[in-house]
Amino acid sequence: MDALSRFEEFDLQLSSGRVHAARSGGHGPLVVCFPGLSANLRSFDFIGGALAEAGFRVVMVDPRGRGRSESTPLGTYGWPAHAADVAEVADRLGAGSIHLLGWSMGAYVAMQLASTKPHLLDKVVLIDGCGAPGQSANALIRTVIERLGVIHPSSHQYLQLVKQMGTIVPWDPLWERYFAYELEPVAGGVRARASRPAVTEDFEYGVSHDRRRLWPALSMPALLVRATQPLVPGGPFIVDEDESDAFAQSVPEARVVEVAANHYGVVTHPRTAEAIREFLKSDHPGGGS
Repeated sequence: MDALSRFEEFDLQLSSGRVHAARSGGHGPLVVCFPGLSANLRSFDFIGGALAEAGFRVVMVDPRGRGRSESTPLGTYGWPAHAADVAEVADRLGAGSIHLLGWSMGAYVAMQLASTKPHLLDKVVLIDGCGAPGQSANALIRTVIERLGVIHPSSHQYLQLVKQMGTIVPWDPLWERYFAYELEPVAGGVRARASRPAVTEDFEYGVSHDRRRLWPALSMPALLVRATQPLVPGGPFIVDEDESDAFAQSVPEARVVEVAANHYGVVTHPRTAEAIREFLKSDHPGGGS
């Protein structure tokens, strides 16, 4: 039985609403994994499974309004609200401190939590997220948001549409599990569980706030994993080379690892899991492992 098959799903009732999560692993430090803008916890299956096999206690979380977590009213989202959720998850699980992994929007949530509760974070991993994506990247993100709430005739047709977009490369088995978890049956077919209003509110929060203002909060050991391939061939990056260099200069204690993948492929790339495992296990001042 592999680590992934041992993940146990559970719910936590937070002060903000109910969140759904999955946990596995040994008795090592607690690693909380928080996904991207419209993503669910299954996006961490590969990385979380690798960390669980390495002995870490891993908890992967569906943000409110995504996956199997509760969709709460408008006005309850934004990075500070999600950061408060992560802190409350750690408290409910009895953890005095955690390692926090954030992919895409999850990276900004991690930096937000570092700015408010730095004592809670032993180490922070930012997976392809640190600064502001360019306008062309935001245009692609808006296209992803537009699929939410739309009813599709079948899961097969939905997957074909996603594949045709060309953003998820390579097409790893993780994505089959991800969308099987994401899609829900409705009259006339299937649709994504992620709430379009919730995702839109978080997107608008992001474009109206300066991400770089959060960089000084990373006083704990931090790792940036940057995807070196564009979202689509010839297209934009979520973290381009200039932004990565600026981050490294502004956060001199941070480590930067580059992975030959795009924004989606980075979460299924062996180099990503290897770099994160090495970083979390390393003896680094302030580290919890």
